[in-house]
Amino acid sequence: MPAPHIASLVNAIALILLGSFGYFTSDTPSVTALIPVVFGVLLIACNRGVKNQNKAIAHIAVLLTLLIVISLFMPLRSSIGRGDTGAVARILLMLSTGVFAMVSFIQSFRAARKVK
Repeated sequence: MPAPHIASLVNAIALILLGSFGYFTSDTPSVTALIPVVFGVLLIACNRGVKNQNKAIAHIAVLLTLLIVISLFMPLRSSIGRGDTGAVARILLMLSTGVFAMVSFIQSFRAARKVK
């Protein structure tokens, strides 16, 4: 498993790119499609602190990641209902990078706790 700052950065980039792509390629774009982009930007802003093992910033990044992972389930459900396979693929990719980052954070927190 990669370091948490790498996993978080991959997640942030996926949120920014896929969220932007979904917004700009939509026939009827909604501002809510930019929510993952905002979370991605916030995660990038936290990345240096996560890399430097700043506990407070790492916990903020975990909270942001958890919020976006939970928040993506409703759009996933809607996309499946509409039969929009492109949106389903984008959301599943954002969800998978978010879960990947969460697992990386949890493993890092457990390792740090074992050291104490």
